[in-house]
Amino acid sequence: MDVSQLKQQAAERAVGFIQSGMIVGLGVGSTALLAVRCIAQLLQAGQLKEILGVPCSVQTAEEAERLGIPLTTLEEHPGVDLTIDGADEIDPEFNLIKGGGGALLREKIVAQASKREIIIIDESKLSPVLGTVWAVPVEVIPFGWGSQTRFLESLGAKVTVRKDKNGALYKTDQGNFILDCGFGPIPKPAELAMKLSNRAGIVEHGLFLDIATDIIVAGKDGIRHLRREMR
Repeated sequence: MDVSQLKQQAAERAVGFIQSGMIVGLGVGSTALLAVRCIAQLLQAGQLKEILGVPCSVQTAEEAERLGIPLTTLEEHPGVDLTIDGADEIDPEFNLIKGGGGALLREKIVAQASKREIIIIDESKLSPVLGTVWAVPVEVIPFGWGSQTRFLESLGAKVTVRKDKNGALYKTDQGNFILDCGFGPIPKPAELAMKLSNRAGIVEHGLFLDIATDIIVAGKDGIRHLRREMR
């Protein structure tokens, strides 16, 4: 069984936790999109009813609407029962790096509003220490963004300004820029997250700490469901 088939199974496992009447966060990326499509199929078959989705990006919203999933907002429904999303890297403490798809701000807002955050990944995303294989995306406002580059470099990051497929500066759904910051292995992600959060001009960062409740892992040995021990 190849990785794409395993991801499909992982998406189906995650969607299996959704119950009729729930408010569901709809994540971003190829793996999360599999879950969105699975939700649409169950709605069409009548196996799920009265589901409302809170999309984490404009692209996800457009796809959900195309598939016939009814949507809502956090203003209308501030409490999300369950969100299904992907991740770029995960450590043994269930801390994540997210933002490869450029929607880290909305993803974190929806995640923090969710009672349960289910992350779907393939086993290549498992890492002993965050930053080992993935840079930390940092979303910054356009004004003074160069000063944020210098600040991030002072913290030890190798900074790359994200660009779109046409070579222009990539813009998020909020019109901000993303600086991809290669810190290398991050032994104390909470300390780094605090420094990033305290900097004016940095809107959000891709360190998602103490947010994920469940990890569905697709790997060579099949599908594993890991749950974080709540402290």
